[in-house]
Amino acid sequence: MANPKIKSSARTAKKSNAAAGRKPASKSLYSRADIEEIFRRFSIQRPEPKGELEHVNPFTLVVAVALSAQATDAGVNKATRALFAIADTPRKMLDLGEERIREYIKTIGLYRNKAKNVVALSEKLITDFGGEVPRTREELMTLPGVGRKTANVVLSMAFGQATMAVDTHIFRIANRLLLAPGKTPDEVEQRLMKIIPDQYLYHAHHWLILHGRYCCKARKPECERCVIADLCRSPEKTWDIPAPLVELPAQVIGAEAAG
Repeated sequence: MANPKIKSSARTAKKSNAAAGRKPASKSLYSRADIEEIFRRFSIQRPEPKGELEHVNPFTLVVAVALSAQATDAGVNKATRALFAIADTPRKMLDLGEERIREYIKTIGLYRNKAKNVVALSEKLITDFGGEVPRTREELMTLPGVGRKTANVVLSMAFGQATMAVDTHIFRIANRLLLAPGKTPDEVEQRLMKIIPDQYLYHAHHWLILHGRYCCKARKPECERCVIADLCRSPEKTWDIPAPLVELPAQVIGAEAAG
């Protein structure tokens, strides 16, 4: 049996430094067959990936995603659980008021500005959209505190549209793996949307987020646990043999996980 190829930290650092000195890649280093295989494996590993923000309807999803900027999903869930129990519509949120909203979300970074945005987006939903969350990216991005990433998450999770919400995990993964390198989230989004096979596109952003969160971690990727280790083109890779391709246990989200 072949031994796994393990690179020393010094060798990895040297290779990474050499890569840093070269002109950044401007396109994917993977063939169509490689990309098809990568997402085929992700689909076996997590057949039904889910976002990890608790919500009860499209409105609370908009609020949760907007609050998640520079915060963890777990931290947002902890803060919004009680908030959404009493304010799950734009009208109820507006009636609650900015000061009381701040009390619910004060454990989240930038909570003062975020509370203002929650009030403002609730008001705009009522005045401009009849209290309903719009179903287009352009309309969603008119809401205070809602950028392209938030809009894409809502379109996907609330309305079943195939989008690519490029958060910090996806931006890092796309560049680290040289899968869809780009200098901005918009560049990465465009390149991923172009190369990912249609049959995998709907779940692709969740697969990449979860891969970045739990395997290809920011500080130290756990290559020996990676199901695409043999296909990976990252200069940071430390392992060449893929982990066993088995379905992972079902995700436990929010209150269930806390309980």
